[in-house]
Amino acid sequence: MEMTFTKVSDAPLVHDLMIKAFTKYKDDVPPSSALEETVDSVAKALIEGEKGLIAYLNENPVGMVRFQLQENGIYFYRLSVIPEEQGKGIAKALLSKLEAFAKQKAISIVSCNVRFTADQNIALYESIGYQMYDEEVMYRPNGIKLKVVSMKKELT
Repeated sequence: MEMTFTKVSDAPLVHDLMIKAFTKYKDDVPPSSALEETVDSVAKALIEGEKGLIAYLNENPVGMVRFQLQENGIYFYRLSVIPEEQGKGIAKALLSKLEAFAKQKAISIVSCNVRFTADQNIALYESIGYQMYDEEVMYRPNGIKLKVVSMKKELT
């Protein structure tokens, strides 16, 4: 598996991978806000300093993760693996690469937020050392409540 850091010109690819992975949440209440993003919004985020990693299998893009460097560590989001490649360790490989990048930058904490109802995602993160440390209820513009857990991994 090959991995590359994103460039602004990768915005259409990042968006495509994300939409393919997040379409399964379209009927959730509320649907994932990832589905509201556009190529332009992804490009704008990359221009403004967002970073990302794209995973390739046999030169075909199969997954990605977006992240930001913050004061207290790296915060990742929109971890995406296309449906036909899920369950093959791609998400874990992306996070392993992200953690290696963090260590290289002397960053000791990697964190994310996850929908409370996304049991598979929570289990995945826990299986590689992430721990829940907070939960909160977010309010979407349409008044719908969304319970989210915060998870982090302290790197050694």
